[in-house]
Amino acid sequence: MPNPPRGAVAAGHRLTADAATEVLAAGGNAFDALISALWTACVVEPVLCSPGGGGFLMARPEGRQAAVLDFFVQTPRRRRPVDELDFHEVIADFGTDQQAFHIGLGSIATPGFVRGLFEMQRRLGSMPMRELVAPAVQHAREGVALDALQAYIFSIVAPIYLATDEARAVFESPSRPGHTLQAGEILRQPELAETLEILAIEGDDLFYRGEIAALIEQQCLEGGGQIGREDLARYETAERGALRAGMGDHALWTNPPPSSGGILIAFALRLLDSLPDGWLPASGPRRAVRIARLLDITNKARIEHHVDVPTADVQEEYALLDPQLIARYREELLGAPQAMRGTTHVSVVDGQGNLAAATVSNGEGCGHLVPGTGIMLNNMLGEEDLNPHGFHRWQPDRRMTSMMAPGILRLASGAEVVLGSGGSNRIRSALLQVILHLADGADLQAAVDAPRLHVEGQQLSIEGGFDADSIEALQAAWPEHVLWQERNLFFGGVHAVMREPGGGLVAVGDPRRAGEARVV
Repeated sequence: MPNPPRGAVAAGHRLTADAATEVLAAGGNAFDALISALWTACVVEPVLCSPGGGGFLMARPEGRQAAVLDFFVQTPRRRRPVDELDFHEVIADFGTDQQAFHIGLGSIATPGFVRGLFEMQRRLGSMPMRELVAPAVQHAREGVALDALQAYIFSIVAPIYLATDEARAVFESPSRPGHTLQAGEILRQPELAETLEILAIEGDDLFYRGEIAALIEQQCLEGGGQIGREDLARYETAERGALRAGMGDHALWTNPPPSSGGILIAFALRLLDSLPDGWLPASGPRRAVRIARLLDITNKARIEHHVDVPTADVQEEYALLDPQLIARYREELLGAPQAMRGTTHVSVVDGQGNLAAATVSNGEGCGHLVPGTGIMLNNMLGEEDLNPHGFHRWQPDRRMTSMMAPGILRLASGAEVVLGSGGSNRIRSALLQVILHLADGADLQAAVDAPRLHVEGQQLSIEGGFDADSIEALQAAWPEHVLWQERNLFFGGVHAVMREPGGGLVAVGDPRRAGEARVV
């Protein structure tokens, strides 16, 4: 008889998936594989993932309850006067559109990535960190040829990755000075290789209390930043019970408050569960329009109840799931007229029954590398979505909110799906639509490949791939709309793995973000 599979992986880059696959093949568990994949993503998906950022792990070890490890960024303990900050605007060019980003040392929040990966290894891992970081070290030292997607992402945020001499030395194209690396050119990061190698030996205290902490403090103190040794030394991960949302015989475990992505997905699922049977058809124009209306009402609830605004009382944020509030929006929905933050995700399951999903982000990067380390720190204090009251008005020493929502979906059939997405505000829309397709019986590949919608404000974005009747119905219901001609990374990148009821494994990487899938 053939050997049972060791596991399955879905990720946003070939080498990220390879790192996880090699760990599974060597006998590591899902969490070992995830850790190795995330270190590798720092090297091969550098705009989307960095030791200077943060993220969330959704973990369900075999025989235990699902839980979330929050290693997202924290606001500094003290605000520096605005006139002392290195904080400025750059314009990113998407070709058909432009977007302002805010970068500089004054945009950095306290990173959680390094502490998060070491906590995963201490609590859930079975292999030494030196082995898990080895693929990342090798790729950083030897260099990797930039693929088309990473080159495109670099081109969008070129003003950030060419903002300083030290960043230009790593990310500028040798063939096109003044531009970031082109597809096929080699990205070498020898300083990052050495840093990762030493971190694996000395541990995360090197970053939070040791030499790297001292470098970050000095750079911020002298250059207009706000992060000090105390911010780093006192940073802690937070473990939280997963937020459970049911829809019929299906159940989702997702990221709880204070992050906002999970609670919004849970709101949409509970709202949908309260609607009459058959409200959401299995296919056709009416389904497309009603999914758009569900996204719209969820966005309205997000704005009306200030879901993106962190509060000292996390229980206040659960108020969005109050049955009376759900009932109110249900009546509104039934009576309604028919009218780039950088993130990446890795999903892993193993043959032992462990499930792991992590979504991580570095914002777009602040434009500065920590001297001698090769680490680009985040610009989360310069992210408009994360600062709803305006810049420089954040509450000190507070975990920042996020749309990232890694999750575990158990279908009525007994199948379990580990999934998550990059895509900033589109994360919740992308995940919700994949979940709805799976709940309606689509296979994993079809659910990920299906065209998507996103509502922001009064505008509906319609991805290419809908049939003509659905497009006509959507355009009639949403006069303010944007029709995309093809699939696009704007609509997220859902990387998912499934354990079937019989024990078989399926993995799907989202082609919108060059997703890669492996079954080992």
